[in-house]
This record gives sequence, C-alpha cells and structure tokens, in this order.
Amino acid sequence: MQEVYISRRAALAGAGALIAAATLNLPGLGLPAQAQGQSPNQAPGFYRYKVGDITVTAINDGFGKRPLEGFVRNAELADVKKAMAQAFLPQDALNITFTTLVLQHGDKLTLIDTGNGDSGAPTSGTWMANFRAAGFEPKNVSTVVFSHFHGDHINGFRLKNGTAVFPNAEVMVPAAEWAYWMDDARMSAAPEGMKGAFAGVRRVFSPIAKDVKQFEAGKEILPGLTAIAAPGHTPGHTVFALASGSGKMMIMSDTTNHPALFVRNPDWSAVFDMDGPQAAATRRKLLDMVSTDRMQVAFYHAPFPAVGFIAKDGNGFEMVPVQWSTAI
Repeated sequence: MQEVYISRRAALAGAGALIAAATLNLPGLGLPAQAQGQSPNQAPGFYRYKVGDITVTAINDGFGKRPLEGFVRNAELADVKKAMAQAFLPQDALNITFTTLVLQHGDKLTLIDTGNGDSGAPTSGTWMANFRAAGFEPKNVSTVVFSHFHGDHINGFRLKNGTAVFPNAEVMVPAAEWAYWMDDARMSAAPEGMKGAFAGVRRVFSPIAKDVKQFEAGKEILPGLTAIAAPGHTPGHTVFALASGSGKMMIMSDTTNHPALFVRNPDWSAVFDMDGPQAAATRRKLLDMVSTDRMQVAFYHAPFPAVGFIAKDGNGFEMVPVQWSTAI
C-alpha cells in the first residue's frame, strides 16, 4: 500500500481553504455562512451534575480581567507569563471567571455564594440571567451560605440600591469571617485600601445582621454540607465538603484562583490572599487531600463549569476537568 504523507504546510493550506470556503459559503461543502443577526454572546451559563442525591447547578457570573503584573506576589512576572503560555492563555492579563453553586436537596434550594450582582466588572453580572435560565427564581431560595466576604461572593445578595435579592432565604456565614469584617475597631484601623471592602460587607449584611446565622468550622451546617476552615485567603475563608450517598465533593471556594497558576504552583500567592503564606499552606494541604482521596472538586475561579478532579504532578498539582455530559 502506498503511504501518504501530509506536510504541515499542506495541512495549514487545507485549513485555510476550508476557512475561505466557509466565509464564501461555497455550495457542496456543508459549511454555512455566518448567520445574520446572530448574538455575539454565549448560550446561558449553567451546568448540572449530581453528587449522590443532591443536584448541583453551576451558575456562571461572567468574568473580570486582571493584569498579570503584580497578580502573583511571590513569583517573577516572567514565570507567571510562562505558566500562562503553558496553559495556552494570554500573557498580559487573566480573565478571572466567577461560578457559584446551587444545591437542590429535596424541596430545599441552597446557594453557595451569590456572585457580583450589579457591583462587578462590566463583563460580569450575568448571574441572574443564568440562574433564571436554569429554571430557578430568587424567591424560592431557602438558604444562602457564604464562603467568605469578598465582594465577588457577596454583592449578588444585595443590589446597589439596597434591594435584597433573596427575600425568603436564611443567611449563613462563617463565624470567623463575621468576627473579622464586622469588628468596628478593625474597620477603623484598616489601611485606606481595605476600607472599601469593610464598607461593602456592612452594605450587604448590616440590614439583616440580627438574623444572620453564624456557623463554626468542622460542623455539618446543612444536611450533607460540612464547613471546613481554610484560612489565608481571608481570616474566615471556608470550604465545604458535600456528601450524599456514595457521592462526595469539595467546594474549594477561593482556595485557588485560576488553576493554571495556583493548582500547578500551589505555593504562589495571589494579590487577593490576605495572608499569603497561610493561604499557600492551606492550598497545598487541601489539594493534597482531595488528590489522595480522588475527591471531586468545584472551584469558584476555574474555567466554567469549574468542576473536576485534582491529580498530583511533581511538586504541584493538575486540575482534570470532568467530561461534559448531557446526562445529569
């Protein structure tokens, strides 16, 4: 049999011909022309999967762009750019995505964090449209559980005009996080760059302060949902072990930012980590645990739908995304 070799140049030329044909919509090639009036946006950003008997729905809230320079406090910019290049990502800025979770257990609807609301970057704020596209309504939310009090996790709870978005929901927060951000003396002594964060927390929670339920780490706070202290990113930063039947998953919150940087390099510290060394120690401990236990993980800042597994890789780790499926 005669062997046929295709050179790289020929392959590229062939690809160029196909692109040209698609553009011209040449008959017989089955390549449709660009639809007139087509929306430039993606389809609604939600994705459902099961953890035992609990249905989990990931809800995307868009993204915010962050320049790479200064983003990793304890790494050279050249090394950060190299890590981005290895992940086929741009080397000037990082698109940080936001993905919250909805847990359905029986007739109860629980949110883990609430996204940016109308207070985030112009490229964020898609949460409510995606939440409704997934078939949910804010009035039906039973409980909102917060992992920590950074704005991209709490601002979706209350709009700029003061409107509470989930009028019937019980609100649950880490006790250590509440103690830090609601301390008047600490707010007064905070550096100027932190005062806005304190004010944001007060804006969201002060109207309901007497009704907020604080929880301690190490306890099951809802059926199948156990809070685990994960300090460093913030003083009371919390992750959650979700378990139902034989299913188990670690909701990693902000243990890492983008996995291409901080899962592969767990000792790196993001500019948002309030205590960099402690955040790195927490990160390495949790990544080692979930990789050893082969436990499914969900991240707030991983590429959507932000769910997968963690594999050990040398001195670091690798996120292995789940295979997308039409079946729940």
